[in-house]
Amino acid sequence: MCTCAVKLPRSTPSHRFSESPIVGRAPFEPRLPLHSITASCLSNLHHTLTQVSTSSKRKQWQHREPVLPDPRKRNILITSALPYINNVPHLGNIIGSVLSADTFARYSRARGFNSLYIGGTDEYGTTTEARALVENCTLQELCDKYYAIHAAVYKWFSISFDIFGRTTTPLQTEITQDIFLKLKDNGFLEERMTTQLYCEQHHLFLADRFVEGECPDCGYVDARGDQCDLCGKLLESLELIRPRCKVDGSVPVTKETKHIFLELDKLQPEVEAFFQESAAKGAWSSNGTSITAAWLKEGLQPRSITRDLKWGTPVPTSLEGYEEKVIYSWFDAWQVEILFHSNYTDQWEKWWRSPDDVQLYQFMGKDNVVYHSIIFPATKIGTHEPWTKLHHLSTTDYLTYEGGKFSKSRGIGVFGDSARETEVPSDIWRFYLLYCRPETGDSEFTWDGFISANNNLLLKNLGNFVSRVVKFINSRHFNNVVPDWTQYGEPSFDAFKADINQLLAQYIQELDGVKLRAGLLTALQISQRGNGFLQASKLDNSLYETQPAKCAAVIGLAINLLRANALPILEEWTADSIRPGHEISLSQHLFSRIKPEKAEEWRQKYGSEEAKKLKEEEAALKANKASKKKKGGAAKKAGGASAVQPSMTEDDVASTVSTEAALDGPKLN
Repeated sequence: MCTCAVKLPRSTPSHRFSESPIVGRAPFEPRLPLHSITASCLSNLHHTLTQVSTSSKRKQWQHREPVLPDPRKRNILITSALPYINNVPHLGNIIGSVLSADTFARYSRARGFNSLYIGGTDEYGTTTEARALVENCTLQELCDKYYAIHAAVYKWFSISFDIFGRTTTPLQTEITQDIFLKLKDNGFLEERMTTQLYCEQHHLFLADRFVEGECPDCGYVDARGDQCDLCGKLLESLELIRPRCKVDGSVPVTKETKHIFLELDKLQPEVEAFFQESAAKGAWSSNGTSITAAWLKEGLQPRSITRDLKWGTPVPTSLEGYEEKVIYSWFDAWQVEILFHSNYTDQWEKWWRSPDDVQLYQFMGKDNVVYHSIIFPATKIGTHEPWTKLHHLSTTDYLTYEGGKFSKSRGIGVFGDSARETEVPSDIWRFYLLYCRPETGDSEFTWDGFISANNNLLLKNLGNFVSRVVKFINSRHFNNVVPDWTQYGEPSFDAFKADINQLLAQYIQELDGVKLRAGLLTALQISQRGNGFLQASKLDNSLYETQPAKCAAVIGLAINLLRANALPILEEWTADSIRPGHEISLSQHLFSRIKPEKAEEWRQKYGSEEAKKLKEEEAALKANKASKKKKGGAAKKAGGASAVQPSMTEDDVASTVSTEAALDGPKLN
């Protein structure tokens, strides 16, 4: 069974696009955030979903005249966490950053804000080198391959980047080294000696991702040098039991090596002042606020910003002894966004050096918080230059898959390239990911939930409303022409309009606050109210025959809730956009029912059983770990040892631990 959607005339956009491989806004004019649905325009959601059949015919990320800040408007600069180039993004990655940012970007445009959305791939770092070894290819070959994969995934998901770039360009070196030297000149960089593992077989210091060994906490034999993937413990490579080089399996030795550290402790007072002001004015996500506060409470410490690698931004040649080292990829991540921007326009400073005129919104998973809330702002502050700093930090918790974690190596979960294999349109995926967005806590992707959302929320709720209205106008009663709905009214109609406008105000408040999932639920209430209005008005053939004026008025209100012009999102729904006499074309299919038995087929194909096994393994390890700690605590108590009181609360510790996982781990994982 399918439901229908009307094809209504659309105005031609005034701008023209020309192809560009790196920059450009997708032609978003008919496609809004999946749930940019308002009282003045229920069809924002309708138009988004109907684009399934046409968006593939349009070229995305096509260039137009650069978007620059406008002093007469609210200027919003939007970024999403840069995914590492070494793998294919999974559904948690997609909703954690790019889809959430895309939804807010589309909403901002629809509201008439002057908005720019920047994204791209991060191609430097140890993860790239490690992956190239696995795939037996050059680093550049790997980057080219996965850049194309990421671009294809995001285009299929209709992510409307204005700019989508990559880090491996000469201009990246120039920008990063300039900021590096400014920090050095201002006294915020210091050289320190560190002890690291060194492989004598291929004569290299081993970055954390090039070391494997036994986890000292759970005994997992393939723990990495930065974290154990089985129990989740954060590690230093020197903590591993029986460490080995990932490249050749040899046993490394310890050696001293010098590195440059960013002295965050010197910048803490200014960072703290920035945090207090920005978190309040920008209404940060609660987990972003708590994680940042916990780090500041513990006290910032100097952090190394160089690595013993060859693939990355070179350390400035003015520093002797750093010829074989590169700048840590997390140090230059925010500068990469400037790089992308500078390839888009030579007037990038109007966005990035306008702290009073531009609001910066950044989207990421909670494991990336500290970089965006502390380290990036500290770097900007340390240059003593007027950079645009973070205004709103939007962070998600974790999206799990059928009760477990996504894992490409174990075939667990749906990844960006495999979502397409289901032959379910990308907009249905967008809808469900936003519907279960981990906005206030961890959430779970399930196939049963996915199918239910399509069949009930979309098909039976929104689809039913659209179908009833459009088919009635297509019927013999009106022959595709909107009737004169101006000749009849009653108090219940005014009450209906007031109800819709109240929901519109709620929706705008939620989206302004980047409560995307909450806004989607409010949007769905609008179509639910529309169904209720049709039901209460008893729209059917009998109404047309006995009360034609009322029937026309009911149709008029309903079709205006599906008005043709989806832009902009207005403050008030006046219900008069589609006038009497407007002709519509025939309805088309909008949603299709997904058979419930497909859930089991997809579960088997995408590793649901393996996810359950992994979850059971982790639960057993945690139980074993808890048992050991309990026995150890009892032994200490028996021996008269006094416990050391923590300096933070349990919530603080939990926030800090989850954040520290990002410091040497993937940016989007």
